[in-house]
Amino acid sequence: MKILITGNMGYVGPAVVRQLRGSMPDAVLVGYDAGFFGHALTTHLATPERLLDRQVFGDVRSLRPQDVEGYDAVVALAAVSNDPMGEQFARVTHAINQEAAVRTARMAAQAGVRNFVFASSCSVYGVAGDEPVRETDPTAPMTAYARSKLGTEQELADLDGDMAITCLRFATACGMSDRLRLDLVLNDFVASALAKGHIEILSDGTPWRPLIDVADMARAIEWGIVRSPDQGGRYLVVNAGAEEGNYQVLDLALAVEAALPGTTIGVAQDAPADSRSYRVDFSLFRSLAPTHQPVTRLTDSIHNLVTGLRGIGFRDPDFRNSRMIRLNVLRRQIAEHLLLEDLSWADGAPAVRPALQPEVVS
Repeated sequence: MKILITGNMGYVGPAVVRQLRGSMPDAVLVGYDAGFFGHALTTHLATPERLLDRQVFGDVRSLRPQDVEGYDAVVALAAVSNDPMGEQFARVTHAINQEAAVRTARMAAQAGVRNFVFASSCSVYGVAGDEPVRETDPTAPMTAYARSKLGTEQELADLDGDMAITCLRFATACGMSDRLRLDLVLNDFVASALAKGHIEILSDGTPWRPLIDVADMARAIEWGIVRSPDQGGRYLVVNAGAEEGNYQVLDLALAVEAALPGTTIGVAQDAPADSRSYRVDFSLFRSLAPTHQPVTRLTDSIHNLVTGLRGIGFRDPDFRNSRMIRLNVLRRQIAEHLLLEDLSWADGAPAVRPALQPEVVS
């Protein structure tokens, strides 16, 4: 197989590349990325891209038809990847997350690509009721990020052709990565416990979050790459995660405290209600992809984060202002006139430059 992965140099991409290289050793793997976070490594090992056959640097908004020709599958990871970034870069979020993703899928279909996998999000559900939400339940996206994911799903549903399209509505990502993000709830809690010995919950702790480790996201993406239309239809939207991965935020803090005894927990009882709270039903994914179910337990994710962060000497109590927060990286590159406000490179030519050379973040 020949597989193109857009946005491979982010948080999830390294896990996807590792999974595919392990399960498909003879596959041709090509990454396509703008390189915003290429330097933000959280490993002392060689870069994850060593497992690729080729790394292409480019803006997914400028992807050309010839760039997708000859591929069996395309994995669309490229995105402005969380709510704070979506709030600051709302127009860009729509352009990258939705317009570029749909355009890529359209070109892929025209080029004869067999499978297109889109990394969507359970955040499209917004605030749900007490019952776990299913794919057929109403959606209520609360942010630019969530709206872009739902909008992409809706446009992909209208594409003609034989290409199998799999929209994986992922639970909230967590776990260790070669390019770790600490702007995710579990990762933030582990970093806080390690650096400060204290976890501050910025809500009353009751909101529900489904979690999925990046390693299990990669397993789901592999399934999407090989899925045939008789497994759910030519166009499929499916919640990707596991029922046991539904947690309340306070439960996550308590799990981290159990792994790192002595950690204290503060709960903001008078905090405003969290706009995102949902439990998710993953039974469709379980029935369609029995061999690609999540296998990483919450305790495993925490252990891997603790081991990985300790391995790079992490001890920064001010990590929320560090380069492990993606919004900070973008703001810094804009301030240094490397990026324009539309998140395109100032010189118009994405490439590995000195500012993007690998640098271990600790």
